Amino acid sequence: MKRILRFSKFFIPAAIISFFLAVLGVVGYVHEGFNLGVDFQAGMIQEVQFAPPAFEITYSGSSNASITMSRTNITIVISGAGINEAQYDFPFARYATVDDLVQGISSIENVSAVSKVSGDVQSSALVQSAYSSPELGASPFVLHYLDPNAKPVTLEDVRSSLLPLGIVSVQDLGEKEERRFMIRTERFEDRPESNIPPEKIIATLEASFGKGSITVSRSDSVNERFSKQLADQAGILLGFTLLLILIYSSVRFKPQYALGAVIAIIHDGLVIVAFVVWTRMEFNTTTIAAILTILGYSINDTIVIFDRIRETRRIYPEENFVTILDRSISETLSRTIITTLTTMLAVVSLYVFTTGSMKDFARALLVGMLSGVYSTIFIACGFVNFWESRKIKNAAGKKLQPEAALKPVKAQ
Repeated sequence: MKRILRFSKFFIPAAIISFFLAVLGVVGYVHEGFNLGVDFQAGMIQEVQFAPPAFEITYSGSSNASITMSRTNITIVISGAGINEAQYDFPFARYATVDDLVQGISSIENVSAVSKVSGDVQSSALVQSAYSSPELGASPFVLHYLDPNAKPVTLEDVRSSLLPLGIVSVQDLGEKEERRFMIRTERFEDRPESNIPPEKIIATLEASFGKGSITVSRSDSVNERFSKQLADQAGILLGFTLLLILIYSSVRFKPQYALGAVIAIIHDGLVIVAFVVWTRMEFNTTTIAAILTILGYSINDTIVIFDRIRETRRIYPEENFVTILDRSISETLSRTIITTLTTMLAVVSLYVFTTGSMKDFARALLVGMLSGVYSTIFIACGFVNFWESRKIKNAAGKKLQPEAALKPVKAQ
């Protein structure tokens, strides 16, 4: 016989802990607010990297020439009317240095490559700006590189250089050696001067750190109307999700189970709110996706345990409800642990091997999955236990009332 763990002993302490976590999330939201991403706040976000030019490419032919670059390869395609399309690949495994790439690319007819650095710079250090057009022509197409010997760029240096532009937020990204930063500006309808063009930000940085030394990895901009509409839609989406879960749980189980499930996922939502607010993680559409994923994971775990409770109640009808709860949770515990750990392996991989919004997504999932397991066992089941206990006490009270009324009254 499998050992029954007495989870019910911790229902009340868990409720107290969860209450303080919920208060922490609400207080953090009221006091600090979300670190809104550009999705929910009108303005612009740029991810920039300090990387000097490595070499320039120009094309002087009459056909069309385009270039694409991946982490391991550069590809140039020559095409046009009346000619056969030609593709030239330059894998970094074969062209290991900038000098090798310059010589290989210059061998293409009408294509010229000019190095701007020492030829022994590794090809794997090359980076491309998001502003670079993939079409080659008379204007130079510039590829940059991460210089391992370059002077470090600090957060204070970047903020100081952008002071003339007004209110600009700057945040570190990645390792210090990568010299990557996220720059965010807000846009207000009643303040036209708050609308700072992205080109002005780059020009201001280049004035302090050298012309051509800045690459743009990402540039997003959202206007006021779209950001408000997106925020409203996100709120409606979360509310609609809770309503559907309540309806589904009510149809499949008794009302107390449905309420327990909804309270548990509201708890998970408040835990994520507390985490996002106090860690100052950017709140954007990726965060909304993480929250919805967590709610789905949590309700799935809750439904599994509720199914086992219903089945155990039929098998052991004489047992009291607390024992049934403990037995059901104990019997599904191994399944819960195995499922959670295997899922977390994939999430940990995302967290370790990605950056930016995907890293934040994985971090939120890790916290949410742990919260989902906790809330299923101690919040959802604890609420159902409270409901059933109250129902039994009320039934016992009603049974005692007629018996008390039948007692004879002693003569005075």
